Amino acid sequence: MAATRTREQRLAPRKAAKQERAQLTVEAILEAASQVFERHGYAHASTNRIAERAGVSIGSLYQYFPNKDAILVALARRHLEEGMTVLAPQLQRLGAGEAWDAVLPDVVDAMVAMHAVAPMLHRCLFEETRLPKELREELEALEDALVDLTAKALAADPARAPGDTRLAASIVVNAIEGLTHRLVLRPLAGVDSERVSEEITTLVRAYVQAQSAPAA
Repeated sequence: MAATRTREQRLAPRKAAKQERAQLTVEAILEAASQVFERHGYAHASTNRIAERAGVSIGSLYQYFPNKDAILVALARRHLEEGMTVLAPQLQRLGAGEAWDAVLPDVVDAMVAMHAVAPMLHRCLFEETRLPKELREELEALEDALVDLTAKALAADPARAPGDTRLAASIVVNAIEGLTHRLVLRPLAGVDSERVSEEITTLVRAYVQAQSAPAA
């Protein structure tokens, strides 16, 4: 009797796309899936719908992905890579020693922009399915790296640094992520992304200033 496949194995691609033609097929499937999940949500997306949108046979789709959850995981990993590309310039500025307060608005803008692209897809990726352990660990590692950089940047000016820079940095990173996720994916009527960025920046900046203020 064959061993039961783990959840991670069920969500893994069936085979790697090594040849250019195969890579183009996988990219077409992922792009089509992105559009299908964005338009129909997780529950009403199907591999048949995705294959039709991609212009490939359902058999071709199954050559690379065993089910729609495996496609969603591949999209999550691509989203993570794209997110790092968007954030990279701001992280480089922090790593180079630029003042945290000067970089903050651009970090928030980048986070809001990432969430604003295909918000329904983002909800499918991070709310409507459970990501495999390996991918969750990658997200946690990214968060840890952001916290480390932020803590280092906050500590760079001892006169204005919070008493516990790592705790403050963790709160800052999680506040930006959580507020961005909530306010962009479930927007308030009449509130655009620019306003969201401004308000989050104001809140985070005020928090850090309060933490660095001398005790009375």
